[in-house]
Amino acid sequence: MSSSLLNDVRVCDFTGQLAGAGATRHLAAFGAQVIRIEDPLRQGKWDILRGSPPFKDERRGIEFGSGFQNHNVGKLGVTVDLRTDRGRELVTELVRVSDVVTENFASGVMERMGFGYEELQKMKEDIIYVSNCGFGQTGPYAKFKSWGPIAQAVGGLTFTSGLTDMPPAGWGYSYMDHHGGYFMAIGILAALTHRNTSGEGQWVDMSCSEAGASLIGPAVLDYTVNGRPSRRDGFPASNRDSSSTMAPHGIYATQGDDNWIAISVRDDAEWASFAAEIGEGWATAERLSTVAGRLGLEDVLDAEVDRWTRRYDRHELADRLQRCGIPTAVVARPSERIDADTATEAWGLWPTIEHAAMGEVRVDGLPVHFSETDWEICKAAPTLGEDNDYVFGEILGLTQSEIGSLRADKVI
Repeated sequence: MSSSLLNDVRVCDFTGQLAGAGATRHLAAFGAQVIRIEDPLRQGKWDILRGSPPFKDERRGIEFGSGFQNHNVGKLGVTVDLRTDRGRELVTELVRVSDVVTENFASGVMERMGFGYEELQKMKEDIIYVSNCGFGQTGPYAKFKSWGPIAQAVGGLTFTSGLTDMPPAGWGYSYMDHHGGYFMAIGILAALTHRNTSGEGQWVDMSCSEAGASLIGPAVLDYTVNGRPSRRDGFPASNRDSSSTMAPHGIYATQGDDNWIAISVRDDAEWASFAAEIGEGWATAERLSTVAGRLGLEDVLDAEVDRWTRRYDRHELADRLQRCGIPTAVVARPSERIDADTATEAWGLWPTIEHAAMGEVRVDGLPVHFSETDWEICKAAPTLGEDNDYVFGEILGLTQSEIGSLRADKVI
């Protein structure tokens, strides 16, 4: 049984990659019927993740891209050639029986395909249209192309990320896509709420670069109020407390190769507990008893803490310090977080499902649980055109003969 929370919502979904597909996967997990549109001829071109690494095993091809599989769980998949009149008619019929149309193409692509907001309104007056691209549909940057790291750079995040005296590091992976997907899901739900109370559809236009800018509020405030720019001389490394209220506050080495522990000492009382655990004369020095004193000697303090933590197993030390009430955690490798942390299985964050081509695969769950209408992921991402018969037959009412003709004519 899937979640019933959104089971009265149908989404005609043109999204791809993660910024868009990540949004609609959340809706599907809560019961929405998400029908993902793909091109039958340009296989894998609308969404390059279809055949892109990482791969589960030695198999390759458009059905084996793990990113695509992860971002499209719970959805139905159909193929439609929008270059044909009949293909455009099929999508028009889908729009008429849908609540939401979603896409994250570059600005103007949907209009060129004949499915911009004005055209969608003619198909269904109260349709909700949600577009998500790097720079939004209006403004001087609207025509620019983007990818996750580009949106991060323009949004201001990349500049604030990195180590002292080193160039901006950015995040490498497109985490901005995740963040943009969350905003897009919120936009969809807000527009549905408005339509359900007013009867009005609307166009929700969003920009991933602006979503990124929404994360730099503290840096903007610090500059506006205090005149302190990011990456200034003496700006603390990212593991330290940038607001200068806690020390020590960082990542420290432990026994073994590339093993680390995170420690945050929030106040003088916690420092007293920490110093007692360390049990060495330097830790009980009067000059370290106040946060001001520790911040003034932060380089020396970090070096001493690091020297001390290197003696211990990270798990044993984390448990020891946690019992003292000091915020501490091991720096977990992804494989450890997924396979060796008992909290992972208890939470159910990485469920296993059966994919038609890949077999058993683990996918991302959602980091939230509802007591009455919880999410459920029980259907793998669709293979190319996997649900053509169901969608065109059961939902649009075409006969098997008509569907066969569409295949023969390469419309689907």
